[in-house]
Amino acid sequence: MFELKNLKFKGILDIPALTLDQPVVCLMGPSGSGKTTLLRHLNRLNEPDEGTILYNGQPLNTMDPVALRRKVVMLGQTPVIYDGTIEDNLQIGLRFSEGKEAGKGAMEAALERVGLAQPLDSFCDKLSGGEKQRLCLARVMLMDAETYLMDEPSAALDRETEHFMISNLAAFTHERGKQLILVSHSPQVAGMFPKGIVTLEKGRVKEVEK
Repeated sequence: MFELKNLKFKGILDIPALTLDQPVVCLMGPSGSGKTTLLRHLNRLNEPDEGTILYNGQPLNTMDPVALRRKVVMLGQTPVIYDGTIEDNLQIGLRFSEGKEAGKGAMEAALERVGLAQPLDSFCDKLSGGEKQRLCLARVMLMDAETYLMDEPSAALDRETEHFMISNLAAFTHERGKQLILVSHSPQVAGMFPKGIVTLEKGRVKEVEK
């Protein structure tokens, strides 16, 4: 759970108060409304000019950024794929966070969950944009974070696949008692989570639906 108080950032964000406590929160709003900037504040990729952010009651600026990012994992709009195999790409998030490497069964289950039917020893150079995004989603699922931050996680997907991916991602976090905070322009995605929509406009909170 995040609590924002008097948050200001470079004329982009001006949020007197906001609590993100729903299991799934969908940040909506037009381009330039501050959605991605807000998301980046939640794991200290951006630091506010003024105000405070609390994560489960603890001020974010007192937490070590690396330790925080083991608990609060972010996936950006553009899938980041590393040289090597599917397995290499699944393990690399755990290696970066100094976590225990995943077993074969866990990796295969993560790939199945995101609908990516690829052998672990296959290389990534022939993957489509949508397949790369699925691989990145499987990677962050394996990291077993407390909170998942997703910036347009279905941007490279068609509508049917988008629904499949987002619903599975939400089910994954729900089953494990995690939180999912995602940015989306998609009315279809927002319609899946009517009780967790935060609408931003010009860096301010326009509406919160709970």
